[in-house]
Amino acid sequence: MQFSIVIPTYNRADELRETIRSIARLNVAGDWELLVVDNNSPDHTRAVVEGERAAFPAPLHYLFEPEQGRYAALNAGIRAARGKIIATTDDDARVEPDWLTRAAAGLEAHGCDYVGGKVLPLWKAHRPAWLPHRPGCHWSVLALQDHGDAPREFGVNGLPWPLGINTATRREAFEKTDLFDNRLGRKAGTLRNQAQREWHLRARAAGLRGFYVPEMVVHHVVEAERMTRRYFWRWYYWHGISRAILFTKLGVDMDSPDNSQLDFSKVPQIAGIPRFMYRTLTSHLKQFVVARLRGDTVAAFEHELWLCFFAGVARQRWSERKVAIPSPQVNPT
Repeated sequence: MQFSIVIPTYNRADELRETIRSIARLNVAGDWELLVVDNNSPDHTRAVVEGERAAFPAPLHYLFEPEQGRYAALNAGIRAARGKIIATTDDDARVEPDWLTRAAAGLEAHGCDYVGGKVLPLWKAHRPAWLPHRPGCHWSVLALQDHGDAPREFGVNGLPWPLGINTATRREAFEKTDLFDNRLGRKAGTLRNQAQREWHLRARAAGLRGFYVPEMVVHHVVEAERMTRRYFWRWYYWHGISRAILFTKLGVDMDSPDNSQLDFSKVPQIAGIPRFMYRTLTSHLKQFVVARLRGDTVAAFEHELWLCFFAGVARQRWSERKVAIPSPQVNPT
């Protein structure tokens, strides 16, 4: 089989139905399948999948994964997939009809191990003024991505890693690097968010390469509850927790893990946090106050988000302060 598409899902049955119907409109050359992995949903997810099966143009499989967590479900789908190329997306996505065709072309053109593309917003409510309708640091909170219209290599010259809502990976890449670390992915009640980065750092260390393919487009539904300051505060807090877990596991810089330069097993710490991060904390506090005083609400909010990030780092590092930090195994490109 040429392609497998894996969708992990939790308690979004009606949104999932629209995602499945979007995927049903794909133009695909070669055999393919769709695997929907139900991560313990209390709603009617299974009924939705079974109801869409008869009209679906390819094999549509329902899997159940009892271990809570998006990446536990994703791992279960990858293990069950039969395709040479394994594509992943989310239960609130809409794919372009040429999505898989563009992914396969990108893998072939660049001779690489994985590809990812644009993730553009489908706003479901009025977008607040502080949330720009353009790529930027705010977009990562909403799982959006747009790096322009030219192919580029992920992890090189500052290009971040692809988002799990829009990736296609050769099966052999998972065989070389193993699957995702579920501790670093989202679970009900959390917003952990570093499982993709952790996998790609391991993949880079193993010599695997991936490219951004701009023609490979997915649209992501952005619900009203995500367009609130409270959601952004919470996301950055869990971002800090996630980066601290990554720090303990791989020994990489919590503020800039993709370009980590130091051996943190030798860096002085206070309460489990590298000492230099307190200088960064002081700088953000000062800039936050200055921005508030001059009425620059956008700049003030950005500094406020870093403070939420630091709070998450502090919580996690305090709990793991006695755990030895490994020497880095992942070197920057």
